[in-house]
Amino acid sequence: MTYSVQFGDLWPSIRVSLLSEQKYGALVNNFAAWDHVSAKLEQLSAKDFVNEAISHWELQSEGGQSAAPSPASWACSPNLRCFTFDRGDISRFPPARPGSLGVMEYYLMDAASLLPVLALGLQPGDIVLDLCAAPGGKTLALLQTGCCRNLAANDLSPSRIARLQKILHSYVPEEIRDGNQVRVTSWDGRKWGELEGDTYDRVLVDVPCTTDRHSLHEEENNIFKRSRKKERQILPVLQVQLLAAGLLATKPGGHVVYSTCSLSHLQNEYVVQGAIELLANQYSIQVQVEDLTHFRRVFMDTFCFFSSCQVGELVIPNLMANFGPMYFCKMRRLT
Repeated sequence: MTYSVQFGDLWPSIRVSLLSEQKYGALVNNFAAWDHVSAKLEQLSAKDFVNEAISHWELQSEGGQSAAPSPASWACSPNLRCFTFDRGDISRFPPARPGSLGVMEYYLMDAASLLPVLALGLQPGDIVLDLCAAPGGKTLALLQTGCCRNLAANDLSPSRIARLQKILHSYVPEEIRDGNQVRVTSWDGRKWGELEGDTYDRVLVDVPCTTDRHSLHEEENNIFKRSRKKERQILPVLQVQLLAAGLLATKPGGHVVYSTCSLSHLQNEYVVQGAIELLANQYSIQVQVEDLTHFRRVFMDTFCFFSSCQVGELVIPNLMANFGPMYFCKMRRLT
């Protein structure tokens, strides 16, 4: 009922897509023999949606067909390769296997989950925080960029941290995993502003949410159960606290991307606006939302975007492009 009001005529299409089989992307592991892996994925008739979209955008910009900023100015995180099948193609990728270098060749994920990492716009030498890192797909993607001088990967849940460690163990070489480059912690993310304020160049705040697609297919411990109603209702409060902590942990001038896999504007735009107001009122810190409409244009051939977000961007499930939901909003801490 809530989503039919929020999305109107689009809701029946979103609903049937959520109930249908999800599409995946194959994130190439750059710590494996990535050129060989890419060639294998191309043989399956899959395409690297990231580099194909960026190349197409660059050609349009050079040809003067686009007034939007060039890829350099919108700072897309580099070195990410993710293969997807064309719109309407419901082929599945085979399970990933270890390659010749002893790590898994690619990671299967909802391709829309890569968008927050791309939007974060990592630069070489960045100090990065993944505040709610488990189960680990986005953490792995952050490492694939090759930009993290240091990466702090945090999650409060010990069981989820175990899943994150398993992914790092399977995909990342030991010298990077056990060296100074990656630090895995299990702290309360809401306290990060007090623990390590003004520290990071880039922060990803991929918060706990109602995980709408997963919740539709999972009966056990479902967050939409009546017994969890109160927990569900206070979820936006937790999300505001986590985003505020992420912003406080960022250096002035640094960037934060907030993301969820929920369709709910109460968990998406309203949380962004709440956290910005909180920082202004309690800390006199100014935060600016970055415009991502050009981002939507770059990746519109792969994903279906909702056109009416007040702030940020939302990928909505569509039978022809059954990724998401994935909401993401980029902010810059000004002071």
